Amino acid sequence: MCAETPELEKWVLHRLCELDKTVRAGYAAHDFQGVFQAVFTFATVDLSAFYFDIRKDVLYCDGDTTERRAARTVLDILFHRLTTWLAPVLVFTMEEVWLERFPGEDSSIHLQDFPDTPAQWRDDALAAKWAKIRAARRVVTAALEIQRTEKVIGASLEAAPTVYLRDTDAIQTLESVPFADLCITSAITLKADPAPDGAFTLDGAEDGIAVVFAKADGEKCQRCWKILPDVGSHSHPGTCGRCDGALA
Repeated sequence: MCAETPELEKWVLHRLCELDKTVRAGYAAHDFQGVFQAVFTFATVDLSAFYFDIRKDVLYCDGDTTERRAARTVLDILFHRLTTWLAPVLVFTMEEVWLERFPGEDSSIHLQDFPDTPAQWRDDALAAKWAKIRAARRVVTAALEIQRTEKVIGASLEAAPTVYLRDTDAIQTLESVPFADLCITSAITLKADPAPDGAFTLDGAEDGIAVVFAKADGEKCQRCWKILPDVGSHSHPGTCGRCDGALA
């Protein structure tokens, strides 16, 4: 990975670096259940519920962008690590997975060693930053879930909430990343003002984060499904600027 690699992908690599140590130590101690639980939790919490949920938009809708290339590289890295790490405990399943991608009589996951994990992937400062980002994201997604349950919206892309934060450093942190994309909303506004009465807060979340719901303004892009003001003003009918560029 290079300097242009998005922080989200760098965070995944950091988590792989942490998990690599856990997996190797677990197998050395014959703690097979511990290894499986660590990898399973990573796959469900960090990947399925977070990374994959966010990056599917880039993978489906971007053109040849840095974000899409980085995501595809990380997916390949994930494939090789998850299959080799789980092969000793999911013997036949991982063999089937491996042969689907690398068929052949001489091909087998059980002939592969665990890939070496570069030490430079570990970035504790980045991990601390993204822990705060994920904490703020949880408040936003919880606020949107209420609107979805009450059938005000059908999907999070219909929303353009305002997030109030007391900490100016926290605002700078969220402004340094595409926070609307991380929350899977069409737009998002960050404010350092006191939250108005009735703003949503989440029990147990970081103090000082509140969300006021609003619907996104504009038309729905027929390609990425974001609701944006510029939809319909490009050469490809019914698309936003990004999708119009990807189709060019």
